[in-house]
Amino acid sequence: MSWKDSGGGLKKEYRSEEIFITEKYPIFLNDERDMLIRREHNNVGIITFHCADNFGAMLQAYGLKKYLCNRGVNVCIVRYEPFFMIGRHWIIPYVPEGGLVGCLRTGIILGKRRLSTGKFFTRKRANMRSFREKYLIKKSHRKLYFSSQLRKLTFRYYIVGSDQIWNPDITFGLRSVYFGAFPNRRKEKVIAYGASLGGKELPPEYDRKFFELIKYVDAVSLREEDAVSYVRKFYPGEVETVLDPVFLLEKRYWMDIQKLPEQKKYILVYQTEYNQELVDYTKKLAKETGLPVLELQMEMWKNGRNFLEEYTAGPAEFLGYVYQAAYVVTNSFHAVAFSIIFEKDFLAFMHSSSGARIENILRISGLESRLYEQGKNEQIDFYIDWNEVHRKIKESLERSEEFLMKNLNMQEI
Repeated sequence: MSWKDSGGGLKKEYRSEEIFITEKYPIFLNDERDMLIRREHNNVGIITFHCADNFGAMLQAYGLKKYLCNRGVNVCIVRYEPFFMIGRHWIIPYVPEGGLVGCLRTGIILGKRRLSTGKFFTRKRANMRSFREKYLIKKSHRKLYFSSQLRKLTFRYYIVGSDQIWNPDITFGLRSVYFGAFPNRRKEKVIAYGASLGGKELPPEYDRKFFELIKYVDAVSLREEDAVSYVRKFYPGEVETVLDPVFLLEKRYWMDIQKLPEQKKYILVYQTEYNQELVDYTKKLAKETGLPVLELQMEMWKNGRNFLEEYTAGPAEFLGYVYQAAYVVTNSFHAVAFSIIFEKDFLAFMHSSSGARIENILRISGLESRLYEQGKNEQIDFYIDWNEVHRKIKESLERSEEFLMKNLNMQEI
């Protein structure tokens, strides 16, 4: 990038494009014109799981996009929506695993259940779509189903993540797009923000491909400290850890987009995998407090637990349910995260594959006592010094913001 005097005013060269400042910004002083043009060309494309009908996936995407917008960055979420991601949410789902027979078996089993729920499944999809279209994407942007379609995008910088973008169990193998490994003549830099492997390391059969793909990433940050040593085996540069993007926004921003339920004063349960100890504890808590139990579910399962069940929530409704709850009992990272943001009494249970994330944020915030341990006398309503919690989170948040500012040249804006 350079400046030249063309005789008719200053002209800025940016790759193959030229912008005449005096023509485009005639009313601004030179320094102001310079700032505006840097902002215009500091355009960022986020590649993440925005198309997943999942509370955490969409809320982390919103957190990152909104934070960058607030900082004056010209940012959009790339509408990369491959069939292996969106197909799992169809009423008769497409899940490309287990070969043709496995794919058909999964589709039939889930399809029957979803068809039997009728309006509940339809309303849930509508709430998910409403949030996505209102807060995440530009409907005028074309959906991109294949990696080859990304070659015409005009972004300079790409942020991949934050989410389990490097977890082959979710993406059905490692996918080049989530490493920024696609041809595009305008692409200058690929930044991984809060990328996750889904665990501490990948199975050995993925080592070679991970080594080849990580070469395309110019700056790497992870969500889990435990995964840093694995990535360092293949990546020669610095590997940092950052907070999930939901912590980039203050509480007020989340309150602005939440949808409050009619219910108040309940025990909220949200499980991303079934946990009998969690269920038993919740029943005990309900008996002690006399409060009803409301359980958020992504699929309609017959559970016989005598809990109030909510099947239709989207991300905005999810925020509202956490905000209105008296207590939150969960093994979901994002339910823990928003319990902290909204200052709720909560108890976290370990998840078999993503428990490290929950442990990590509880350690950072000084809330290790909120992790359930069998045989321990749990007190979900022990006093929490929320000022101290937010102070500790802010320390980690400063490092996360510094990573973004440094790699997006946000100091110039």
